[in-house]
Amino acid sequence: MTPQPPANKGTSPLCREPVPVKITWLATLLLCLTAITLSAQATVPGRGDIVLADFEGKDYGAWKVTGTAFGPGPAQGTLPGQMRVTGFLGHGLADSFLNGDSATGTLTSPDFVVTRKYVNFLIGGGGFAGRTCINLVVGGVIRRTATGQNIRSGGVERLDWFTWDVSRLQGTTAHLEILDRATGGWGHINVDEIRMSDHRMADEIETGVLYGETYRPQFHFTAKQGWLNDPNGMVYYAGEYHLFFQRNPVGLTSDGIMSWGHAVSRDLVHWEEIADALTPDALGPIWSGSAVMDVLDTTGFRVGAETPMVAMYTAAGGFSPLVKGTSFTQCLAYSGDKGRTWTKYAGNPVIPHIVGGNRDPKVVWHAPTKRWIMALYLDGEDYGLFSSPDMKTWTRTQTLHMPGSTECPDFFDLPVVGDPNRRKWVFTGANGRYFVGSFDGATFTPEVGPLPEDFGGNFYAVQTFADMPGHEGRCVQIAWMNDGVYPKMPFNQQMSFPCDLTLHQTPDGLRLRRWPAKEIDVLHAEGRKLRGLTLHPGDANPLAGLAGDLWDIEADFEVPAAGAGASPPGSTAFGIRARGEDVRYNVADQTITSLGRHAALPITNHHVTLRLLVDRTSLEVFGNAGQVSMTSCFLPARHETGLSVYAEGGPITLVSLVAHPLRSAWSKAVSPPAHAADPARR
Repeated sequence: MTPQPPANKGTSPLCREPVPVKITWLATLLLCLTAITLSAQATVPGRGDIVLADFEGKDYGAWKVTGTAFGPGPAQGTLPGQMRVTGFLGHGLADSFLNGDSATGTLTSPDFVVTRKYVNFLIGGGGFAGRTCINLVVGGVIRRTATGQNIRSGGVERLDWFTWDVSRLQGTTAHLEILDRATGGWGHINVDEIRMSDHRMADEIETGVLYGETYRPQFHFTAKQGWLNDPNGMVYYAGEYHLFFQRNPVGLTSDGIMSWGHAVSRDLVHWEEIADALTPDALGPIWSGSAVMDVLDTTGFRVGAETPMVAMYTAAGGFSPLVKGTSFTQCLAYSGDKGRTWTKYAGNPVIPHIVGGNRDPKVVWHAPTKRWIMALYLDGEDYGLFSSPDMKTWTRTQTLHMPGSTECPDFFDLPVVGDPNRRKWVFTGANGRYFVGSFDGATFTPEVGPLPEDFGGNFYAVQTFADMPGHEGRCVQIAWMNDGVYPKMPFNQQMSFPCDLTLHQTPDGLRLRRWPAKEIDVLHAEGRKLRGLTLHPGDANPLAGLAGDLWDIEADFEVPAAGAGASPPGSTAFGIRARGEDVRYNVADQTITSLGRHAALPITNHHVTLRLLVDRTSLEVFGNAGQVSMTSCFLPARHETGLSVYAEGGPITLVSLVAHPLRSAWSKAVSPPAHAADPARR
C-alpha cells in the first residue's frame, strides 16, 4: 500500500503527488524512491516494534499534560477509590481517574513519523466517543480514534489490546492525544503500552455472521439485534417454552420505544426468535409483565381449540411523544394460536394508574380461592397484591414493603425439599431479594427475609416460568444479566442461563437454592475428569492443555477439619481459574470470591463444591449445590481460553472435577468442538 501524504503540507514524499517547481527532477526521484522504500518496509519481516509510550517513568517525559485528571505522572496501578485495574503491562499506565471521575485533562505526545503498519495499545475505562478516547492526529485532523469499553455500571477496569491499521499513513508526521473530557460514571480513560509494529495485537471482531459474532453468548439467550432487558411472560404450553423480553428493536440502548420480543424453545437451551408479540400503542410503550395459560377460560378469550395465552403488561404512559402527559397503567393481551399473534383487550387498561411508577405485573393462579393473584410494583420499596376472578377486574388485598428492592416482582409457591406436603410462598423483587412465607389468597405473611438470592454483579428483573410441565413443583427462573458489555455487536445485553429454584429447610431457616437447569447437558462435549488428586501449592496445572471459551465445570474439594476460629491445616485458599478469572475459596473465613464479589459459603461435612458456567461474556458460579449463586458478566481477553485448578498455603484434596466443553446452542452441529479434552488425560 502506498502511504498517503501528510495533510496540509506543501510537499509530499510521494512521486505521484504535485511537487513544487523549485524541486529538481533528482529530488523528485529521491522522494519517489523514499516512498517505495516505505511501502516495501510494510512487509519486511523481523522489524522490531517502536515503543511510543510505556508509562513506566516517574513523569510523562516529553508528553504535554493539561488539566488534573492524569496527574503529574503515570498511575502505579489502581488509583484510590477505583475498581481494580488489570491488563496493563509493567507497573505504570496513563489513568485519568485521579481524584475520581469529575476531573478532566489531556495528554499529548511529541510528533513522530509513522513507520509501521499498525499502532497497538492497551485501552480501558470509559467508552464515550470524543470524550474518553485516544486519537491519532495527522496535520491537525483526527485520523484514528478509540475509546474504552464502559458506558454504564457493571463494567470492568481491564485494559485490552486495540489496533489501528495505519499502513496508509506511513511516512506522515503524527501525534497522539489521550483525552478525558467526561465527568460522571466511567468519565475516565486508561491507556498503556503504545507501540508501532508490523504485527497487530488486537483480534479482528466478527460482526457479520448471525450468532457467530465475536462477543455473542453461545448458550445464553440474546436478541438477534437491538437492546434487550427484562425477561417477561415466561410460560410453557404445548411443548414450547415462551420467553418474551422487553426490547428496543432499533437501537442498542434502553432509550427507545419498548416492545415485547418473543422467543420459543423446546428444551430451555435452543431458542428461536420469532416476531415481536406486543408493540406500542396509544396507551404507551410496552413494559414488563407476565403471561399465563387461562385453562378455565376465566377471561372468555378462548377462540377455537387452543387454550388462551394471556399476557398482562405495563403500558408506559408518558414514555413516548405520542402518550405525553399520560401515566403507567396495566393492560391485557391474548393469543389463541400458541403465542404467534396477539390481540389487545378492548377494555384496556384493566388497572388505571395507582401511584408513582406502578408497573411490572406478575400473575399467578391460586387454586384454593379460584382467583388470579397479581403482584405489582407500586412505588419506593412497596408492592401490592391484587385478586381477580377473570384478570379484567382487580381488587387490591395487600400492600407489602420489601426493603432493598424495587420493580419486577415475582410470586410463586414451592414445596420444601424432603417434605413435599409442606409448601411455602416466595416473593422476589427485581434484584432477587426474597421473602418466604404463607399466603391465604389475600394476604402474604413473610416469615423469612428479605434475603439475597444471588451475589453476582449482574442479576436483575428475575422471573419464573408459569405452567411448567412435568412433576409438580419445578420452578425455573431467568434473570436479565444487566449491564454487560458487548463491543461492536449488533445486539446488547443477555439473559442468564435458566436455573431451577428449590426451597430447603436449614438450621438458619428456609432458604432458596439456584442450580443450572439439567437441560444444559445437551450441550456437553466429552470432558476431562480428575479424581482423588492432592493439589499442592506450585504444582503443575492438571488442566493444562485445555482451551476453549465455553465451559461447564464441577469440582468437589475436601477441606480438613478446623479448630474454632483457626484456619485448618492444609490449604488456606483454593479455586478454579477460567479464562483468566479467579473463582477463589478462602478457607479461614469460608467465603467465595468471583469477579470482585464475595459471598459466605460454609464448609459442609468437610467439603466445598463449585460449579462454573463460562460463556463468552458471562461467568455464573454456584457453590455447594446452589447454596450460593453468583451471576456476573465479564469480558475476558480473547487469548484467555485456559483452565486451571490450584491450592495456596498448603495441600487440598480435589475429590473430583469434571470440565465439559460446551457446544454452541446456536449451532445444529452435533460433533464435539475442536477444543474437546485430550482422551489420554481423562
